[in-house]
Amino acid sequence: MTAPFPKLDPLNTAVLTISCPDRGGIVAAVSQFLFGHGANIIHSDQHSTDPAGGTFFMRMEFYLEGLDLAREPFERAFASVVAAPFGMDWRLSSAAQPKRMAILVSRYDHCFLDLLWRKRRGELNVEIPLVISNHEDLRRDAEMFGIPFHVVPVTRENKAEAEAGQVRLLKEAGAEFAVLARYMQILSGDFLRDFGRPVINIHHSFLPAFVGANPYRAAFQRGVKLIGATSHYVTEELDAGPIIAQDVVPVTHRETPDTLMRLGRDVERQVLARAVKAHVEDRVLVYGNKTVVF
Repeated sequence: MTAPFPKLDPLNTAVLTISCPDRGGIVAAVSQFLFGHGANIIHSDQHSTDPAGGTFFMRMEFYLEGLDLAREPFERAFASVVAAPFGMDWRLSSAAQPKRMAILVSRYDHCFLDLLWRKRRGELNVEIPLVISNHEDLRRDAEMFGIPFHVVPVTRENKAEAEAGQVRLLKEAGAEFAVLARYMQILSGDFLRDFGRPVINIHHSFLPAFVGANPYRAAFQRGVKLIGATSHYVTEELDAGPIIAQDVVPVTHRETPDTLMRLGRDVERQVLARAVKAHVEDRVLVYGNKTVVF
């Protein structure tokens, strides 16, 4: 027997995300289908790149109390009655089901610890089945939160073997997506293809300015008045994946490289947390190399 959607208050909701060629009647068709099966819509967001031949995006959240179908027959009915006629790319998820988020980290702890605390405080509806690192430094922090910590050293000589081992660990843990919390290694195309799930990165600058290994010193030498951070999905092209979240903070001529670094790390963890939260709540729809974030 197919299990019904979880009936857990206050998370007794499902989220439907849609992208399709824009045309009239999409919102009406979706709304009428949900109403006809006893669902109550509680949030709805939509966007069109161009109402005359563009792409339409929608995120709709609906309450499950009174729904007359279990999940699988509901999905089959929606696919045939609504999705197929409109050529929809769509996804249905339950807000009550935490997503399984793996974390990759090196030695910097600010983004890593921030994610762990937000998870513990209930700000992120995730499970963290494992942490993977190329160093031992943060093992104690992970284990304090009861999270398995795996060290996979990565060198130029063993990179392919190391990445294969990382992907195996991620899949065995059932990770639905991964977060690079200042993981100081470049993921290869083979890693991304073999893992086959979203990977979110935090870049320590407001892309595309001041990329590189020491952005804060470069920013200091240039005399900038803003520094920032960028969180994006990882693609094979370095630091060029679809951007999810960005932010900046003002700085003055009184800053030093150390104070710029402290300010930068604050904005890094905030931007990464916003990006992860948006992904977890199914608020991000990828469109080419861009995103629609509801």
